[in-house]
Amino acid sequence: MSDMITADLVDLDLSADTKEAAARALAERMVAHGRVTDLEGFLADVAAREAQMPTGLDGGIGIPHCRSEHVTEPTLAFGRSEDGVDFGAADGPADLIFLIAAPAGADDAHLTILSSLARQLMNAEFTTALRSAGDATAAAALIRGEEPTGAESVPEGGAEDSVAVSAAASAETATGTPGQETGEPERPFRIVAVTSCPTGIAHTYMAAESLENAGREAGVEVVVETQGSAGFTRLDPAVIEAADGVIFAHDVPVRDRDRFAGKPTVDTGVKAAVNRPGELIGEVRGKAARGEVTAAGSAGAGGAAGSSGASPVERGGGSGEGYGTKLRVWLMSGVSYMVPFVAAGGLLIALGFAIGGYEINEAPSVMDHFVWSQADSWAALLYQIGGVAFAFLVPVLAGYIAYGMADRPGLVPGFVGGSIALTINAGFLGGLAAGLISGAVVMAIQRVRIPVALRGIMPVVVIPLISSAIVGFLMFVVIGKPIASAQTAMTDWLSDLSGANAVLLGALLGLMMCFDLGGPVNKVAYAFATAGIAVSDPSDSAMKIMATVMAAGMVPPLAMALATTVRGKLFNAAERENGKAAWVLGASFISEGAIPFAAADPLRVIPSSMVGGAVTGALSMAFGATLRAPHGGIFVVPLIGNPLLYLVAIAAGVCVTTALVIVLKGLRKPVPGAAAPGSGGADPSASAPGAKQPVAAA
Repeated sequence: MSDMITADLVDLDLSADTKEAAARALAERMVAHGRVTDLEGFLADVAAREAQMPTGLDGGIGIPHCRSEHVTEPTLAFGRSEDGVDFGAADGPADLIFLIAAPAGADDAHLTILSSLARQLMNAEFTTALRSAGDATAAAALIRGEEPTGAESVPEGGAEDSVAVSAAASAETATGTPGQETGEPERPFRIVAVTSCPTGIAHTYMAAESLENAGREAGVEVVVETQGSAGFTRLDPAVIEAADGVIFAHDVPVRDRDRFAGKPTVDTGVKAAVNRPGELIGEVRGKAARGEVTAAGSAGAGGAAGSSGASPVERGGGSGEGYGTKLRVWLMSGVSYMVPFVAAGGLLIALGFAIGGYEINEAPSVMDHFVWSQADSWAALLYQIGGVAFAFLVPVLAGYIAYGMADRPGLVPGFVGGSIALTINAGFLGGLAAGLISGAVVMAIQRVRIPVALRGIMPVVVIPLISSAIVGFLMFVVIGKPIASAQTAMTDWLSDLSGANAVLLGALLGLMMCFDLGGPVNKVAYAFATAGIAVSDPSDSAMKIMATVMAAGMVPPLAMALATTVRGKLFNAAERENGKAAWVLGASFISEGAIPFAAADPLRVIPSSMVGGAVTGALSMAFGATLRAPHGGIFVVPLIGNPLLYLVAIAAGVCVTTALVIVLKGLRKPVPGAAAPGSGGADPSASAPGAKQPVAAA
């Protein structure tokens, strides 16, 4: 850290009264020092990061930070404020403010700065020394981990020893009991966790943050592997080996689950980790005390992938799980892999329509006719690429339902069955059936006792061959025609919907979209809508359903953002900060933006959201709004039929939800953010994401 902060980057008399002013004052020092090239551009990046999640920490600390193309090298500036600046921490303003700047793309450098600083901030002697530092040179030396010349000092030995002592102090604090002298410090209980949700965007990371916050409060080391949409980085095997327990919080199968075998394990849905992380930590500690561990060697004889009769989901579920629970997880597995194809393909098709008009679907192949200078050629290119992506929807849905049931051997028959569903016009229903049949067939084959000599070729030759033949026969000859007829009947029924029936369907879809904010019920409604437009020429009814679903899904986060704006006193500081981010999330059709509010106060937020969603859904249907794009929020309004009335429907639902939330919260007597009787002063929203922020949040 020696090159990251100097005395010129320290302000011990920071006079700013807002976090924006504090960031500007410290950023100006970076500009003067040649570390930042564009002040306004850099501050915009800082503000964007702050809007995502407040950076205030308990103990009077603020760490605004960002990655920016306007930063030339990793830099740290420090300011000390006598009056304090509000950075959204639950315990009040920050008097120690660290502005961290890293070049765009410099993830490793950014996290290195954050983690190094975080380890030092855990040492009370370090923060006390900073508060009493007499000059900028001494303060910079303290932050760098060097021995200052004054009386106040951090432990000897330079930066590395300072970090080590800091970490040791933290561990001692975590394992000791307040007010009780401990002998030799015991190492804290260690937990490794995996979080994953169907879309891998919001719940995955919110659950991880919630577990980490709860671990810190309980004095437990929690390390989380987030298996999100952008892939995941596997935990170090040494970390897993040293762990005392495991938490799986997932709505789709945990990848490479066998790495965690042989340890006390709690297996639950991702929302449980968001809403009650402390209970999960207590449960895994209880299992460890009783010596309950998961069975090792679950990969099956020979270790071949897929050789075990148990699927990833079955290995991930508790022994008491019913078939209904497993079926839900299997279906969600398929939907989670389908959603990226929906977003990419649908938005490409929508862009094609926006540039070339709706007649672009009749354009010849761009392989035969493409003129670089013609907008219509580019529109046709986008439309045709999107059409290819959309063609994968049903096969991917079927393939990954089968994968959720039977691991990798289920992929081949699942994709084959899904492609057959398209061929015979069985559509979305055919894909569901093909996935479930494929998984069941593979699971049945896996139960057959096979000689050891043949086990090596089972997953790659025998199972794909036999299962594909069986699934193909069933889809083409036995069940394909009835499913295709059912699909046609459902399409015809939707096409005939009008008047009161259409309004009622809109209200129902609105309720579903707002019930669990990105959870299974929400995803069922979304999948139903996207399946209707995943054809070359979707019906008017299908486009009305898509418009209804997107409109209702935007209501909860926008309503929470509005409520925190008009009646901020009903929300604590962390919720008010989350409300700022909810404006962007809601406008982008990310329903998960309302999760922090629903987790902290579900009995008021969820019913209010459902009522507003139903109003929006019913009005969207009544107004006849249509939408060809499966995602995009307000950014695809130009592609919406009756856009003005569509926005009126969204505004009506937002106002209804906002009014209900304000009324319901106003009826309760305790002041939000105040300590409840007998709670020991805990913030009632502390278990919700955003209530307390991790030091190293990036």
